[in-house]
Amino acid sequence: QVQLVESGGGLVQAGGSLRLSCAASGRTFSSYDMGWFRQAPGKEREFVAAIRWSGLITRYVDSVKGRFTISRDSAKSTVYLQMNSLKPEDTAVYYCAAKLSDSSPGNWAYEYNYWGQGTQVTVSS
Repeated sequence: QVQLVESGGGLVQAGGSLRLSCAASGRTFSSYDMGWFRQAPGKEREFVAAIRWSGLITRYVDSVKGRFTISRDSAKSTVYLQMNSLKPEDTAVYYCAAKLSDSSPGNWAYEYNYWGQGTQVTVSS
């Protein structure tokens, strides 16, 4: 089992920044690819970003490229999502997810075995 706990959400004005953190425990962090997803009210859960176990390969949904950065710190068993130039349409509950590292791309929710409880991000205009 892997336990994931997100933090760092909040209310921010458009153009501002937030950094989300996801602390993992329970299994060897380095064995897992990690992802961030988000879900806005009335919408389906959406892929945001993913990072391989090595930290060397990342991918992003087009709408956040150039604004968001995913990273991981193996020593702290933590994955981060740095969000800059936030827009009102980024408002959602953000979820951290983990899957045992494999060849799958990591941009589909069904690929992930473990999920955090979510953290609310609200961007005001």
